[in-house]
Amino acid sequence: MEQKLRILIAEDEYIVLMGLKEVLENLGYSVIAEATNGKQAVEYALEYEPDLLIIDINMPILDGIEAIRKINRKINIPAIITTGYNEKELIKRANDAGVFYYLVKPVDEIELKPAIEIVMSRFDEYSKLKNQLKEKEDALESRKFIEKAKGILMEKNNIKEAESMKLLQKMSTSRNKKMVEIAKDIIAADKLLSLNLGN
Repeated sequence: MEQKLRILIAEDEYIVLMGLKEVLENLGYSVIAEATNGKQAVEYALEYEPDLLIIDINMPILDGIEAIRKINRKINIPAIITTGYNEKELIKRANDAGVFYYLVKPVDEIELKPAIEIVMSRFDEYSKLKNQLKEKEDALESRKFIEKAKGILMEKNNIKEAESMKLLQKMSTSRNKKMVEIAKDIIAADKLLSLNLGN
């Protein structure tokens, strides 16, 4: 059975909050927490780590967009902003903060479900792209360590680049460690040796 989407809702008007909660539960979602101000929304988001945040833009203490900014600095949660206005400046601020969708109030069941589906799909794509970028950055970082370690091996053993690469691969296999870890060990050992020789 598919797990219910866990949603945090943040709305300072109690009647609107309860109405939104009812609509979401009728749609088959799980409302895990309700916040009545922006600060509370940030605290609940970090505590419960919901799958989705639906937040009103005009919240006491901290507005909805600022709350999303604070949350996104710690963890990535897709967000839908609800607003009574349809302003370009507002949309720009929301986009800059990482909002995936915004709905003009009053929010109804007919537009809420497709909005949630779009947001979750966009967030899934965003997460995949972010992971791909991280993998590329990690690979580039690993390459830098390996190149440096190869240089050390070439210099210390008076061998060519191809041989130093083979030596790295051999060490990686025999020690059952990733090549980048072997490279870091070589760099650290060389640094330590240089320090000792310096003394």
